[in-house]
Amino acid sequence: MKTSSASLDLGAQPLGYPSGVLSAVIQRDRILARALAEANRPLKTHAFKRGADMLPLLADGRLDAGLLGDMPTLLAAAQGSVWIAGLVKQSSTAIVAKGDMQVRDLVGKRIAFVEASSAHLTLLQGLATAGIAPTQVTLMTMGVADMPAALERGEIDAFAAWEPAPTIALGSSKKNHIVFRGQSSDYFVIERSFAQQAPQAVQQLLAAYLRAIEWMRRSQANLERAARWAIADTQAFTGAAPGSAAAVSVERIAAITRRELLDVPSAPSILFNPAAPTLQSEFQFLAKLGKLPPGASWNNVQSALVFQGLTQVQSQARVFELRSFDYAD
Repeated sequence: MKTSSASLDLGAQPLGYPSGVLSAVIQRDRILARALAEANRPLKTHAFKRGADMLPLLADGRLDAGLLGDMPTLLAAAQGSVWIAGLVKQSSTAIVAKGDMQVRDLVGKRIAFVEASSAHLTLLQGLATAGIAPTQVTLMTMGVADMPAALERGEIDAFAAWEPAPTIALGSSKKNHIVFRGQSSDYFVIERSFAQQAPQAVQQLLAAYLRAIEWMRRSQANLERAARWAIADTQAFTGAAPGSAAAVSVERIAAITRRELLDVPSAPSILFNPAAPTLQSEFQFLAKLGKLPPGASWNNVQSALVFQGLTQVQSQARVFELRSFDYAD
């Protein structure tokens, strides 16, 4: 367990948007930095290629919070290790292929994916719609940033990914097209023991999360500034030179962020509809395929969804400075 003077460790995915945009804004929030400094808990942001890599660190307390896709969120919540605090993205994740291929034509093909990711779930769902078992295709684990180029070089026949990889692939060749879309969401999760140990720090982090979304919604200029920060974070993580072939423009990142987060009316709140529980149907689908760990429980996921931290911070807008903004370039 961390001491009272330990950092607040946040897991981020700079290679995915809008998740990487949101984390870029949060880590530049001077209001958050001042509040955490007073509590002697400086924010430390840790970059990951995929959300699944955060799971063991959330489970043993080395990470206090993270921005995760729906499949990693389910895996963590089902084991009772996190609270699901809020929504980060609501969109479709895609299977992209080259030529005239359709989902039914994927038998025997090489498909790149990121294991235990939202795109992995989409891939499994897409194959299931065509009656294709995972054993009937060649699954190749690959970094999401490498997929569009690998498709162009002919090293793979298709890939399953989140934004911006589909946008990059579609923009690089008219032969590339989307053969299947699955509904996908990203979530802001908080490690449960940390929430109990340091509730004030968690509240300040949630306030920064709320501020980031509100600030980007206020103007296109703010959103594009955030997109430029996200590009800088991606370059720092990958070592890619500015203007490289795999780079995504500020305008495209801003459009993705607006479509998948800012224009979602409920965001950042999670609307759980008992009549059409998306997470529950995904949980049941993964359980049927044997993709859930032993001891995984839907009751734990339901429990994680009732976390009231976000509502509590929203009810004290003045105390948590939800309408004040101060960001460092």
